[in-house]
Amino acid sequence: MTAVHTTDAAVPTNSSAPRRAAKGGAPRRRGSAFDRLLPYLLLAPALIAILWLVGWPVLSLLVTSFRKLNLKELTRGEVVWVGLDNYAGILGDPTFWAIAVRTVVFTAVVVGASVLAGLLIALLMRQINPVVRVVLQVAMLLAWAMPLLAATTVYQWIFDQQYGILNKTLVKLGFDGFAGYGWFSTGTSTMAVIGLLIVWQAIPFLAFSLYAGAIGIPRDQYEAAAIDGATAWQTFRSVTWPELRPLLLMLTFLSMLWDFKVFAQIWAFKKGGPDGGSTTLPVYQYLEGISKSHFGVAAAVSVVMMALLALLTFQYLRRLIKQEGAL
Repeated sequence: MTAVHTTDAAVPTNSSAPRRAAKGGAPRRRGSAFDRLLPYLLLAPALIAILWLVGWPVLSLLVTSFRKLNLKELTRGEVVWVGLDNYAGILGDPTFWAIAVRTVVFTAVVVGASVLAGLLIALLMRQINPVVRVVLQVAMLLAWAMPLLAATTVYQWIFDQQYGILNKTLVKLGFDGFAGYGWFSTGTSTMAVIGLLIVWQAIPFLAFSLYAGAIGIPRDQYEAAAIDGATAWQTFRSVTWPELRPLLLMLTFLSMLWDFKVFAQIWAFKKGGPDGGSTTLPVYQYLEGISKSHFGVAAAVSVVMMALLALLTFQYLRRLIKQEGAL
């Protein structure tokens, strides 16, 4: 018998198969142009809606600021372009600059006081008894839920010159000089009362937000600080503050946006009085646009306010980016 020998040379081999296996199988097919455009097509309706709801009013405001649009032009449908005259009028008015400075100072004081009070209350809630904490939280929720005009009316009663409970309480405590004291007789005292109301209304949101951030800080960091013998202030500076700083920065920015545009409280108290002493930019805009029917001037004031808010937003974003880059 003769043995039949077979060789492997006759078996064809595919040299490209190992290469395809090494690359993870068959090569992928590049997506078509439609596949690349599909995400943008899906986002297009939402983008168009946002541009329509936000962009169109802003564009309309800008166009109006370059027109003379009083009641006469509005009723007759006349289009009178005045260029930069509206801006020159308000920027050249010393009253506008006094109101702008008052608005910026008022916003800075109110934001600083409200953020500081919210931070202190948030840290307090982390330390006090749970029962006391619940009572405090319920009280803040009730204050937060009170309608804005109702709270304004209550503060008007508290600070009333003749029948206000504050003057009567101060007199009973021996401060006879507050008998019949007019808290709304000057612009400074009026702004102080309005600022106190705004701070009182802002504290619940800030305190709850900062408390949520505080309870998220790991306790082992506080235990490590206690082992190292750190004082309460050192623990706050090295543990609490770094963890709460991003949240505190965001809340401060939001508070600036809200308090800069405050109108209802100021208007409900004294309509910007006495003698314009409590007039801020939103009230000034309302007086020009609604009371005097100078809609083009009011639009120019709105654009200036938007520019100031955009500057604040830019500063916030720059600090945020710098802070994220340092992490």
